[in-house]
Amino acid sequence: MKILCVAEKPSISRSISQILSGGQLTNRTTACKFIRNYDFAYPQRTAHFTVTCVAGHLTAQDFVSSHRKWTSCQPIELFEAGVDTFIPDDKKAIEKNLLAEARSADVVMIWTDCDREGEYIGWEIVSVCKRAKRNIKVERARFSAIIARDIHHAAQNPVPLDQAQVDAVAARTVLDLKIGAAFTRMQTLTLQRHIPVISDNSRVISYGSCQFPTLGFVVNRFKQVKSFVPEDFSYIHLTIKAPGSNEETPFTWRRGHIFDRDVAVALYQSVMRDTLTQVTKVVKKTTKKWKPLPLTTVELQKAGSRLLRLAPKKVLDIAEKLYQQGFVSYPRTETDQFPNNQDFNALIEKQKADGVWGAFATKLVDQGGFERPRKGKHNDNAHPPIHPTAHANNLNGDEKRVYEFITRRFLACCSKDAEGFQTIIDVMCGGEAFHTNGLLVLERNYLEVYIYDKWNGHAVPEFQEGDQFQPARIELLTGTTTGPNYLTEADLVTLMDKNGIGTDATIAQHIDTVVQREYVIEEMSGNTKYLKPSTLGMGLVEGYDQIGLEKCLTKPQLRRATERSMKQVCDGLKTKEQFIEEDLAMYKEMFQVSEQEVNKLITAGAAEVAMAVVDQPAVEVELAAALVADAVDAEEE
Repeated sequence: MKILCVAEKPSISRSISQILSGGQLTNRTTACKFIRNYDFAYPQRTAHFTVTCVAGHLTAQDFVSSHRKWTSCQPIELFEAGVDTFIPDDKKAIEKNLLAEARSADVVMIWTDCDREGEYIGWEIVSVCKRAKRNIKVERARFSAIIARDIHHAAQNPVPLDQAQVDAVAARTVLDLKIGAAFTRMQTLTLQRHIPVISDNSRVISYGSCQFPTLGFVVNRFKQVKSFVPEDFSYIHLTIKAPGSNEETPFTWRRGHIFDRDVAVALYQSVMRDTLTQVTKVVKKTTKKWKPLPLTTVELQKAGSRLLRLAPKKVLDIAEKLYQQGFVSYPRTETDQFPNNQDFNALIEKQKADGVWGAFATKLVDQGGFERPRKGKHNDNAHPPIHPTAHANNLNGDEKRVYEFITRRFLACCSKDAEGFQTIIDVMCGGEAFHTNGLLVLERNYLEVYIYDKWNGHAVPEFQEGDQFQPARIELLTGTTTGPNYLTEADLVTLMDKNGIGTDATIAQHIDTVVQREYVIEEMSGNTKYLKPSTLGMGLVEGYDQIGLEKCLTKPQLRRATERSMKQVCDGLKTKEQFIEEDLAMYKEMFQVSEQEVNKLITAGAAEVAMAVVDQPAVEVELAAALVADAVDAEEE
């Protein structure tokens, strides 16, 4: 029996061939210079294996020729236009190789990434192979790591291809094409015609159903920052110097901040009339700092941005490369629970050789330091949390930093919570309540390896309930409220995940897209990268907001509904055809309203450009006025 195995990319085909063959294999060139075919016997299946690959998606989609050109129809007609699926010229060599190998194969086994997109690529591969051999048997290999145990298990225990996931991706692909093209053509042609300073005839003002809500989050925070008005507040600051101590212990006022200065002064004067301070309560108790949950894709992106100062997309690209090299598990997962049968000792043992955290790994497996990881609330029933699968000692630069974070996170998950002893002291002074906290760290446990968390102890004097003192200081101090910061990439990842914009695997790409399209600009402040809307991005969001759609294109509701429908297709609760029909109707309604009110988009765009150019000393204010006048003329047409 001959089994044709097809992976998603060359590095994976090479790795699984080495594992399954034990290094006893031959290889052949193909018409594609990047792809080789690997041949070997696999006694466990009593079969001859040929392993090859594609290079991502094999097919592309576009409108039928009658609607393909921008000037061929009105944009709204694209909602009903036919769509062709075809193999582009740069994939013809890959197609040729699949056809040739499938003719002599009994089985085609799909080895693409085990997610929705991978399932769809698997279907593309099967479609080509069935053209060469109509009755070829189809199998699906499921794996989460490029390690021997997982790869052999996948080869020997294949499952069917998940057609429901294929249908969900196929439907979303058609929807993204039709909706994106209709809005993109409408936006571009309108803005090019009326606001030339925003765009010349070569600039496409593109729309994406995930990118626009992503942009909306950035604009919303930008507006919050700009509209923030600081307020002054007052508070009472009290310190006590315990007997025999030269240090003052600060106490926090229970009222917090008072924004009415006259009220704050009255309270302070009341306190000063009787300053004798009495300890009313002393609570001493053990406390813990919880170890982190197992690592998901979203958490990896957030940590990569916040702790490693790397863009979410770069973090995922690096994690993907580490996965292909067999160093970490599949990096696209929503799961923060390890399976009940996970062999933690085997994974930890591999880290004992490391010169930095090897001693900690040894402590876990040999000295009773292990404790099963916490269970989070998410489980996609597909892949375990991200974890190291092998020890890597020859990495450099950002690859080393990402691998180190993943490994330290995993070891921390397998350790125990940090333990401490907390003291809480309440006092009364002049009828006002104050408090302070002390912390003694008893066992650092997971903190020994997880250098990204901080938990520092601070001592307080041994006060007893009923003790009385005269304060060292009682002051009425003032402060000013601080506004929100602009969004960081980690903030944006959190908002997108919370609101269902994109998936754990695509969030980073959507952020990168709005930056590449120049809707969002990146600015560094110290060591932190902040995201701000460009003039064009601001104008687009303001315009659609002014149109007043029931479900605004720059808000998350529409895309959240799409993601919900995709899941229903995956779960067999909705057909592909129902998904496409319902989503197209929803977006078409939004398009019709937007097209009718498009002059609000023009006016908002012109106004944002006007405000931007006024700030440029080299540009005359008359230009800004002319732009607004042009927009007003357009609205009157």
